[in-house]
Order: sequence, then structure tokens, then C-alpha cells
Amino acid sequence: MSHHFEFLYNEWGFWIVLGGGFTPFPFKFITIASGLFHLNLYLFVFVAIIGRGLRFYLIAILLKIFGNFIKNFIDKFFNLLVILFFILLFGSFIFLKYL
Repeated sequence: MSHHFEFLYNEWGFWIVLGGGFTPFPFKFITIASGLFHLNLYLFVFVAIIGRGLRFYLIAILLKIFGNFIKNFIDKFFNLLVILFFILLFGSFIFLKYL
């Protein structure tokens, strides 16, 4: 069973690390799991930089444009916004696949 999970983790590792880097899920769990299941180190570092960078740049751009209003909005609804983002992202992939 654990070999199957390791296979799945390595197959979907790009998306797991990207999602973990962009969401409020504790990234430490992603780093530990990636080491435990021997995810390619270069892939991990590359995707972690992209995921975390996108998150911080997106927040910085929104703060620059909307100021304190968006800070309060993000603080209050961040989890919901991330869930909505991933529903739209994966929903778009599914929609395009069956279009």
C-alpha cells in the first residue's frame, strides 16, 4: 500500500507541491512528505519556488492595487478564496478535457 501511495505522490508531486505552496496548508508537511517519498529534489525546489513565489507576489500585487481593504479581505476569507481558486482551476482542466 505504501509503495502505491509513493508512486502516486511521485506521479502527482508537481501538483501537490504547487498546491501546498500556494495554499494555507502547512508547507512543512509537503516538504517532509516529499523527502519521505523521494520526490525529485530539483522538481521539488523548482515547484516550491514557483508556488510560494506566486502566492507572495499575488498578495503583494493585490496590496499594491487595493491597499488595506484587500489585506483585511484576504485575512478574513483566505481559506475560502484558495478553495475557490482550486475548484476553478481543476474544474477548468476537467472542462477542457471533456470539451
